[in-house]
Amino acid sequence: MASKPRVTAPEQKTGNVVRDSSLALVPETLDPYLAVNALIWLGGPLNAAEIEMARLRNARTVNCVFCRNVRYDIAIEAGLDEAKVALIEDGFIDSDLSDREKLILEFSDQYLGNPAAIGTDLQQRLLAEFTIEELVHLSMAISHFHGFSRCAVSLGGMPDDMPRMEVSLPD
Repeated sequence: MASKPRVTAPEQKTGNVVRDSSLALVPETLDPYLAVNALIWLGGPLNAAEIEMARLRNARTVNCVFCRNVRYDIAIEAGLDEAKVALIEDGFIDSDLSDREKLILEFSDQYLGNPAAIGTDLQQRLLAEFTIEELVHLSMAISHFHGFSRCAVSLGGMPDDMPRMEVSLPD
């Protein structure tokens, strides 16, 4: 991880972890990003725990230390605890996660790795468990989180490790 920042964050701090990052240097894009982020969490058919599972699977894939250690409070309220988070690692197929949760992770991996190669078996299992609206929501969420975490990693400045922290949706 690049602990030396490639871009320096603003001097003035707001107390909001996203607005205090280097992303705040371009507020005309940060504000719409935060609006889309809120819509993903609050405006779609998936619950916050399901969205958080996909976000954490992406964080693991991109190796974003910030994204790996953040937990959204609304996901915790929706039932995602650290015992379940620990099952998001490799080998989740043989875990105690529900079939629906395993499909979220399996789809996330396929989406992040090679989205054009979703096989017939996975497609049938997805369509048996999720509505089309839920799959679109999941796809948009993964895409959004993937772009944000890649941006954070590419800008540098993150520590090699950090404690788990709970955050609320930025305003």
